[in-house]
Amino acid sequence: MKVALTGATGLVGHWIARGLKGAGHEVVALGRRAAPIPDIAFLPYDLDGPPPALGGCDALVHAAFSHIPGHYRGGEGDDPEGFVRRNLDATLRLFEAATGLERIIFLSSRAVYGDYPPGTRLHEDMPPRPDTLYGRVKRDAETALKHLDGPCTISLRATGVYGAAPPGQAHKWHDLFCRFQAGEPLAPRIGTEVHAEDLAQAVHLLLTTPRENCGHDVYNLSDFPLDRRDLLRRYARLAGVAGQLPPAADPTSVSAMATDRLRALGWRPGGLRAFPARLAAMVTSGSGNTP
Repeated sequence: MKVALTGATGLVGHWIARGLKGAGHEVVALGRRAAPIPDIAFLPYDLDGPPPALGGCDALVHAAFSHIPGHYRGGEGDDPEGFVRRNLDATLRLFEAATGLERIIFLSSRAVYGDYPPGTRLHEDMPPRPDTLYGRVKRDAETALKHLDGPCTISLRATGVYGAAPPGQAHKWHDLFCRFQAGEPLAPRIGTEVHAEDLAQAVHLLLTTPRENCGHDVYNLSDFPLDRRDLLRRYARLAGVAGQLPPAADPTSVSAMATDRLRALGWRPGGLRAFPARLAAMVTSGSGNTP
């Protein structure tokens, strides 16, 4: 399958590109610069510009998102209009340009669930209740995609995504590890995570599962809850550093997403079993990932 992919130079898109290439797909990266991955074609595209011609492609995976580095919720900063223009208006134009393709996968977010009470088990059939601009943009893009005529359309609602960063970039916990190592007191926090490699596996499954077997237009993507205290304890041991561990967070406050739909298609994430090795790979990476 020939797949057009936005966001291939970012943390998540980088892993999607690698995963799709490894699974035998032909990948065309749409963006402002080429992805640093061998044998990935490049097609210039900017979220502020017109959509590219997608003739010859079989599918679109839209993973690009413009935001303040390190922030999705609150990623609009002091420019909410520009945030909407680049992330919603541009997405709708891109979807329209892709109506002749077989399949479109949109990387959405658990933020569409918004203000459900802490501890709620989140299912795809629950009405979205976003309480941030980020969540509203994702919800509105999902709605537009659902009503698009032609291709099979799927929104993949991802939780927090971790993994080693592309060359020259820092992984998502880089600043946290620096603050910990500097002795800064850190607040307790617990949230759900999924590894970027497992996200890429899900994208491949959703691209290749026969249309009649998908059966849904929204899928949750999440793996396990992670307490910041446990993360930093593991990091300290791996890096040989000391710092002030935060108190343990309340595990009952986590609103985890049910992933039965995706698992029914054969999705099998690494879970806590794979987490130690994956964290070690992030800590020992030579691509600007450690303090």
